[in-house]
Amino acid sequence: MSNTVTNISRRKFLVGTGQAGAGLMLSLSIPMSAQAKDQATGNDKDFEPNAFIRIDQNSQVIVSIKHLEMGQGTYTGLATLVAEELDADWSQVSCVGAAADTEKYANIAWGKFQGTGGSTGLANSFMQLREAGAATKAMLIAAAAKLWQVPASDISIKQGQVTDSASGRTVSFGQLAALAALEKLPENVTLKSPSQFQLIGKNIPRKDHGKTNGTAIFTQDINLPGQLTAMVAHPPKFDAKVKSFDATSAKQVAGVEAVVEIPTGIAVLAKDYWQAKKARDLLVIEWDESQAFQKSTEQQLKEYAALAEKPGNVASTQGNINQALKDADKVIELNYQFPYLSHAPMEPMNCVVQLNYSGSQVTSAHLKFGCQIHTGDQMAVAGALGIEPKNVEIETLFAGGSFGRRANSQSDYVLEAVSIAKAFGKATPVKLVWSREDDTQAGYYRPMYFHKLKAGLDKQGNLIAWQHRIVGQSIVAGTAFSGLIHNGIDHTSVEGASNLPYDIPNKQVELHTTEENVPVLWWRAVGSTHTAYATECFLDEIAKQAGKTPVELRRALLKDHPRHLGVLEKAVAASGMTDSTGNTGKHFGVAVHKSFGTYVAQVVELSKKGSGYHMEKVTCAVDCGIAVNPDVIKAQMEGGIGFGLSPALYSSITFDQGKVQQSNFHDYQVIRMKDMPDIDVHIIASAEPPTGVGEPGTPVIAPALANALRAAGEGPYEQLPLSVQLT
Repeated sequence: MSNTVTNISRRKFLVGTGQAGAGLMLSLSIPMSAQAKDQATGNDKDFEPNAFIRIDQNSQVIVSIKHLEMGQGTYTGLATLVAEELDADWSQVSCVGAAADTEKYANIAWGKFQGTGGSTGLANSFMQLREAGAATKAMLIAAAAKLWQVPASDISIKQGQVTDSASGRTVSFGQLAALAALEKLPENVTLKSPSQFQLIGKNIPRKDHGKTNGTAIFTQDINLPGQLTAMVAHPPKFDAKVKSFDATSAKQVAGVEAVVEIPTGIAVLAKDYWQAKKARDLLVIEWDESQAFQKSTEQQLKEYAALAEKPGNVASTQGNINQALKDADKVIELNYQFPYLSHAPMEPMNCVVQLNYSGSQVTSAHLKFGCQIHTGDQMAVAGALGIEPKNVEIETLFAGGSFGRRANSQSDYVLEAVSIAKAFGKATPVKLVWSREDDTQAGYYRPMYFHKLKAGLDKQGNLIAWQHRIVGQSIVAGTAFSGLIHNGIDHTSVEGASNLPYDIPNKQVELHTTEENVPVLWWRAVGSTHTAYATECFLDEIAKQAGKTPVELRRALLKDHPRHLGVLEKAVAASGMTDSTGNTGKHFGVAVHKSFGTYVAQVVELSKKGSGYHMEKVTCAVDCGIAVNPDVIKAQMEGGIGFGLSPALYSSITFDQGKVQQSNFHDYQVIRMKDMPDIDVHIIASAEPPTGVGEPGTPVIAPALANALRAAGEGPYEQLPLSVQLT
């Protein structure tokens, strides 16, 4: 039997799942556990048939989750897949974070690479974990059949109980564990059809409930014997270096154990956080800024705007854009500006490292943190320490948000923690802690972008030409993900624009990739965070000048895209959106966008309030294929909308002579609970394979809001955050 993961085509998947009651026969492609490889003798206390499932003597089903749980519900979603096919009772299922082990826990969507991102968590595991559950069920049934000396066809499992249908005898999973461990992993399994689902599609309780009762363990909760806390004084400008430093005052702070220089600055190690912070703030450092970033935001924007006037690398093209613009009866042109953005997760960066030594040589490393890119971090740490990746053990904890920040291709804060522990030179646990100010001013950002769009209308007002130029940094150049760059095009810079679904005969998307020594990284929804705003706002402007309603224009241009059209129609109908306000005082804005395989439409309803506007409601329609847990999907849409409203209304990172101007939530503002609108989420019923929901709700809200303001006669708004205050 193969021990590798095999992707199943969408067509093959649909053929199987679309037959109600028939099930889907699959050859197994799940990685085996050590127990299965060693051909268990039956003496083991627990039953561990594959890398994902362990059943203990108390009948607890422990599911190893290969993706980071950072609030998006991956523990719940992935455990549901196992429990569904195993027919376990939901109450007997628990979850643990899987170790860093690429052979067992690779993200199928990414090849031989373990990690979480791109809203791939559930989508890449949908078949794999169902197979794992079905195979485990088959082994339990085979064991029960031998125990009772009856045909396997007489055995059934329901809500965690194994039953002989003829006699009514029952046995628990735990009681069968030793016998089941003797069974061979079946070569083929039959998966349930959607009509047989008992858990998939239901609002079952989440499995990360420890976050609400205080039992969940985050990195900040780790306190090992002898552990020291480290903080780093980072340079005030990116790429500045330490020229000299004086740690005399810092070393006099009670609890300080050491002050060490590392590649990213000066680190202080102390017995607790406040001692480390107080000492860190007393360091006297002279910085060499000769190679540092020195620009202001205004200077960058001028440079970007100048680049946008010139043709760029062609990301996608159709028809003859230059001729179409020449032939157009009317040409419309707008520019859009987007600032750098901080990820600002509620838990700033942190990592616990313990190095083990033989003499002065590091032999192994144990890390505890909210690890998002297991393979990348494991290999980076191994390289920094000169040891084999297998000797880098990563224990994955809960993370208090990420939004892309922990999925760092440079493993920045992880390597910083390792470099501190190595410089300290002892087998002492070291917990690196970044403050909010550290992450705001010395972290990684969503790049700044400038968009230039031109559209051409014919005499009848039909949209015949669409030219879109994008200027900004690449987030993958020079990283392990540089394979996403083809012919000079970073796909993540143009996604959502280069694959624009609207039926326009002549369209072209171009890209200018800039180089700045400002560290950049993907940010929740990546390229769609700016392309959705530019395209959807520009489309409303075209509709206005073509004498059409925004919904009317979208319907016409999406006639060959039924899933886009489906969410559009649902959101419009559910919101009560009208094309004219009449005397109601209501103003509506709509946007529709596909990202990470998921289709989302949102309608914002505004009402006039004094001299401003009040956001009454956001109606959201989402098509993400099979809805594994509708409650989690709704929560992710709601959270994504809130996350997207922050840069729409408040957030931006700006520079003055190379220095970041923001430091904490008082000047890098995010939306507060009191400012959140009512949100009404509608999930489109679908038999398509499930796609991600962690990111697709975010990019749609800003253009929907801007379009609602435009419908009220404001704007157009060509930059974020919007120059408007909502009441």
